[in-house]
Amino acid sequence: MALSANDRAIAGFAMTGHGLVHWFETSVPIFLVVWLAEFDVSNVLVGLVVALGYAPFGIGALPAGILADRFGPKTLVVACLAGMSASFVILGLTGSLAGVAVGLVCWGAAASIYHPAGLSLISTGVEQRGRVFAWHGMAGNAGIALGPFVAATLMAVGLPWQRAALVLAVPGVLAAIYGLTADFDSTAAVDDETDADADEVLSLGDLLTDSRTLFASAFALVFVIVTFEGLFYRGMLTYLPEILHGSDALAGFDPGQTLRGIEPGDYIYVGLLVVGIVGQYVGGRLTDRITPARGLLSFFAVLAVLALAYVPVLSLGGGGPTALGAVIALSAIFGFTLFAIQPFYQEAVAVYTPPESRGLSYGYTYLGEFGLGAVSIAIGGVVLDISTPTFLATMAGFAVVGAGLSVVLAVGLDTILGGGSASSPASANE
Repeated sequence: MALSANDRAIAGFAMTGHGLVHWFETSVPIFLVVWLAEFDVSNVLVGLVVALGYAPFGIGALPAGILADRFGPKTLVVACLAGMSASFVILGLTGSLAGVAVGLVCWGAAASIYHPAGLSLISTGVEQRGRVFAWHGMAGNAGIALGPFVAATLMAVGLPWQRAALVLAVPGVLAAIYGLTADFDSTAAVDDETDADADEVLSLGDLLTDSRTLFASAFALVFVIVTFEGLFYRGMLTYLPEILHGSDALAGFDPGQTLRGIEPGDYIYVGLLVVGIVGQYVGGRLTDRITPARGLLSFFAVLAVLALAYVPVLSLGGGGPTALGAVIALSAIFGFTLFAIQPFYQEAVAVYTPPESRGLSYGYTYLGEFGLGAVSIAIGGVVLDISTPTFLATMAGFAVVGAGLSVVLAVGLDTILGGGSASSPASANE
């Protein structure tokens, strides 16, 4: 069945917004490599600056969801696009680490708006939500891969990082302008009664009551699991370009200063993000066959092994084809697994929360994934200054904790809930 004109309009707008959020997000680790060299500062300091930018990305999810109910999701998505673009303009006009911090904080605050507003727009405006959600996820993964690829390429051909940031802002400006003129019904998929209920803004008292109820259920455990996934995800993706730069395995492929610090490792990083698109799709299909807890346990265990595997692989001397091939192969498997786990925690939220709390549940989910997960950037800067193996062991530790909590979710939930809960896994995958 073909999508309606309204569904197509919302799909195009939301896919553009989702892709651009991650376009900006994943370009930052590429810039981080250049900032370390240009400002001549430690991993610890740059890590704290980048963490300041990524933290609002998650922390702002809850207030953004409330604002979306008050002002409408379309308005909030346009504001998100404009704010992210303006933030990268700030980056493009600065020449100091303090200016970078300001730009990143502004970006994080603006970017935090997208997920609650964009998902709300699809859920209330699109009749064929399943198809559009699938496209929406693919667009996000495309942005994840294209952002660092374009950033690395712009600097590889000679653009200073400030000008590269300005170029990256252009699609966001164009998308915001398009959003101002886009014509669609953002409530086409809900009836009048539901639409009227949606106009009631959640009060602070209701928010606290609903939150207490939510965290008294199995969602509390799911939230902690998601947080540890976020700690692993954010730490690895932020510092992996820097780690690849300093590896013995790629030493023989250093192009020198002519590429302004952009090296083959940056393109390996982009490649693993591209492979992640496949991982996201496969993981999504597997959620129909494997319970969320078992899927999380399996993928967390693999991620821990892969993080530790980087220690010997990156130490391969000589920089020959064998070493390069080993790094590429490991990174491809890592990228696949890193994104294949994500549909499982998204499914876990759906399985272990009641429908009436689903929006609030996902708000907290993004708080854990992107907000609390950003703490690993600061932690990562400290342990990476000690040594690369220490950093990778720390990241593997996050994955091991996530695996252990997934065991509790898989085998201990009935005991925790006392059985018979509406949010028990009994309904999963039926």
